[in-house]
Amino acid sequence: MEKVNSLLENESKVKSWIIIISILIPVVVAILLFMPSKINVGAEWVYFLPHLNAVINSAASIALIVALIFVKQKKYAYHGATMSVAMALGAIFLVSYVIYHGSAESTSFGGEGWIRPVYYFLLITHIVFAAVALFPILFAYYYGYTDQRAKHRKVVKFAYPIWLYVSVTGVIVYLMISPYYIQ
Repeated sequence: MEKVNSLLENESKVKSWIIIISILIPVVVAILLFMPSKINVGAEWVYFLPHLNAVINSAASIALIVALIFVKQKKYAYHGATMSVAMALGAIFLVSYVIYHGSAESTSFGGEGWIRPVYYFLLITHIVFAAVALFPILFAYYYGYTDQRAKHRKVVKFAYPIWLYVSVTGVIVYLMISPYYIQ
């Protein structure tokens, strides 16, 4: 309870950090994706990370769905715990994603025909929503954690569907491009 009170007392600082993080992370990811040369981590293990990321995204998707079930059943403690699991999985995913894209070349999609525009539609919408997702997700989590339910509900109307879409389409995009990864 002390942590919650401390967060509430410093709410303006917390909100400032949420805004900074929500801007900084997409900028860093964009830089890593488009930098001319990758960082040499001296190992081939990074090529396993997309597979790990798909597992993490799958688990996060399941956690998000289970959390929705818990909140519909008014099991708020379970809902909060499950959302904390989803947040932790998101953080682990982000670290893994940054390591991979900072050290490995991007993989081109090799599919042809009708599947190509489907893939690029999913990829582009996934990227756009992922770039803006952190802002409402962090605010929703903060409001939920500090038991500011009215604010939480307002933000969750945007945060939850965006997060679930990004998580699920991340797995779908992975499944579609995985045959083309360098092994």
